[in-house]
Amino acid sequence: MQKWVPYAMVRITLCLVAGILLAIYLPEILSTKTVSILLLCFAALALVFWWASRKNKKLKTVFGFTSLISLIIFGFAHLQQNTFSNQPDNLIHIDGITAYECVVRSATESKTNSWKFYVEIVQIKKETWQPATGKVVVYVSKKTIDKIPWLYGDHLIIKGTPQKLRPPANPNEFDYKRFLSFKNVYHQQFVKANQIQFVSHPARKGFTYYSHRVRDWARDIIESSIKGDQNQAVAMALILGVTEGIDNELLSAYAASGAMHVLAVSGMHVGIIYAIILFLFKPIKKYRWSSWLVAVLSIFLLWSFAFMTGLSPSVLRAVTMFSFVALAKPLGWRTNIYNTLATSAFILLLYDPYLIMSVGFQLSYLAVLGIVYLQRPIYNLWIIDNGLGNWVWKITSISIAAQVATFALGMLYFHQFPVYFLVSNLFVIPLSTTVLIGGILLLAFSWIPPVANLFGWALQALIDLLNWTVTTTEKLPFSIISGIHVTTFQCWLIMGILLSLIMMLEYRKKKLVWLTTLLCTVLILSQVQHLHHNLNTQQFVVYSISNHSAMEWISNGKSYYRADSVLLQDAERTRFHILPNRLQHGVKETLQEIPFEKKYPGYSLFQWHNHTVAVLNKNKQPPPVPVDFLIISHQALSLRDTSKLSAISKIILDGTNSSAYIARWKLAQQNKPWQVHAVSDDGAFILNNP
Repeated sequence: MQKWVPYAMVRITLCLVAGILLAIYLPEILSTKTVSILLLCFAALALVFWWASRKNKKLKTVFGFTSLISLIIFGFAHLQQNTFSNQPDNLIHIDGITAYECVVRSATESKTNSWKFYVEIVQIKKETWQPATGKVVVYVSKKTIDKIPWLYGDHLIIKGTPQKLRPPANPNEFDYKRFLSFKNVYHQQFVKANQIQFVSHPARKGFTYYSHRVRDWARDIIESSIKGDQNQAVAMALILGVTEGIDNELLSAYAASGAMHVLAVSGMHVGIIYAIILFLFKPIKKYRWSSWLVAVLSIFLLWSFAFMTGLSPSVLRAVTMFSFVALAKPLGWRTNIYNTLATSAFILLLYDPYLIMSVGFQLSYLAVLGIVYLQRPIYNLWIIDNGLGNWVWKITSISIAAQVATFALGMLYFHQFPVYFLVSNLFVIPLSTTVLIGGILLLAFSWIPPVANLFGWALQALIDLLNWTVTTTEKLPFSIISGIHVTTFQCWLIMGILLSLIMMLEYRKKKLVWLTTLLCTVLILSQVQHLHHNLNTQQFVVYSISNHSAMEWISNGKSYYRADSVLLQDAERTRFHILPNRLQHGVKETLQEIPFEKKYPGYSLFQWHNHTVAVLNKNKQPPPVPVDFLIISHQALSLRDTSKLSAISKIILDGTNSSAYIARWKLAQQNKPWQVHAVSDDGAFILNNP
């Protein structure tokens, strides 16, 4: 117990996190009223025991446990309070909306066919205007507008009804609804430009508004100084944290080389800037008054950088973390870095408890903890006298420490592991650091055109070299292990195994050997159970993909896949909608030639186990043979022919059918022996054959 004494903020933060996670995963176990009563009771008990412990030292332990329980309950209540759907006037509880007034609350992102931005509701219109709360993610068709003229803080009126976000339409697909719920966003709307009416600019142009204007100015400078769309996109990712312009091929190269972390301005970038600031102020450290001056200037410069990036969440997290690190020395927080990191996490979670579910938040803190705890012991394993060799080993030890701490989460979220991350980071980290510093200098000297042009030329050359490095690494044999499937439970097990191994090597205790063995056994058993349950399942799926036809038969690690020609070439949609289900079922081989297919004029017939599936995409007549499942594409069957469908048990309308056509079929199925399943409305059709 004494070992925990120096880690007060670590204990406090862990209890807060426990309460928040309890509210996220088990929100129904306690009502708001019950939580409030419990919090008051335990807080009062903690106060009583604190007062009593002043005279009786033995009660300090009771006071400590009571306080920690109060913090867990507070975490639960804090998340409830910050869940907007619990508010009675939230948009999620209101129907029949015809228009709403809102405020733009994000920068505009460019998507393939639309512009995307977030808005915050001010009031909604039903019969009359009435106040309401909520957030909506708005997509504006690029066919109706070339560039979005609305800025952060602008007041708009948007006509139409925002739609509630729907759960994933396909098996094991990324849960976009859940992802946005962690941002308190429960609605989206697809609109044309003429549905949006500008009302006014913000009455008060606050800190965030001007931050967005500065970022827009910085983007203009980068675009005018650096040539090439991809070079500009990488520069803006490295300097401003804007990744929307990078194409999928280049993003895949960065991911495969283990360099994806440099494309998101976060802990590493802010840490580099902080290290440079400390280096520049090193000459004045000998003065007694220097600690506060360095801390204040460091925090000012770090927040100036955050201001320039538009106060993006990832940068705010990192800047907050390093602000506490900067304050630790002048305030005399000499206990340990873990308390400092815990304090920064505590403050961030007080601001937004849902940050705990952010991938960036999790990876940032784990990477920093890994570097703090593991880098020095790894570095001390090999003492190199040569200056260059010592520098290379130092970067390598940092990369190993960060990778050990984060690779379980990387497999959970990204389903891959970059084999050559040590090699690529030897070049990527120095190059990206140079680009970051050069980008800041470019912005600082942008008012001197010759100097700005020189920096722009140099940055372009450096980014070319950086891109060449990651693409070359990607082309190396076995550069990436992909197709990894790890459940959340298995991720926790892997992190537990790593932690117990580290503790075992440090403390040399037999109990830790048994703990490591137990965790490894549980991990193996869970993987065996997964393989038995999912790999032995025979599955037929008709996927729900708007304007596309896609179906798949999965059997013993093989996929027999049929899709339209456009979708076959669309790697991004395939990755998002179809690949997760293949990962779940351990698919190692995908075939487009289907051995159990028979082709006839206007339709195809598939005999799979005891089921007959017909796909109709041209013929206007139903197939003349009995089938179990009839899949209709492109409105291929007229409703006048329904009398010939008595032998069919299920009609499946794929994503190529119009909403009006689907509505007519839904109406026609009443009092019929067959049922209609429209993937656009009902989600993917799934047939499991044990």
